[in-house]
Amino acid sequence: MRGNNDRDRWARDVPERAELKIGRLAIYVLHDLAELDLDPAGKYRVIVAGHSHKPKIEERAGVLYVNPGSAGPRRFTLPIAVGELKISGAQVRARIRELA
Repeated sequence: MRGNNDRDRWARDVPERAELKIGRLAIYVLHDLAELDLDPAGKYRVIVAGHSHKPKIEERAGVLYVNPGSAGPRRFTLPIAVGELKISGAQVRARIRELA
């Protein structure tokens, strides 16, 4: 997804938001969770957003919210990390994996 600092010419073709379906599981991806302008309950099982770069997994009202962190250069004192989704049918588990 295009982030708030992705302003160069290459970024024009990178979407700001995306929907992904894996079987019956629907995932919505955007850069900043504060810009989520829809109610995901009943439509999306997972929301992925990473603007803060702070890795976090939280479930609310049946929706799994995942901030995968940042796999690039260290941001502030946050860990270098990626998010992982394990999907089996309509079931999904998330975890954060810190990179060395």
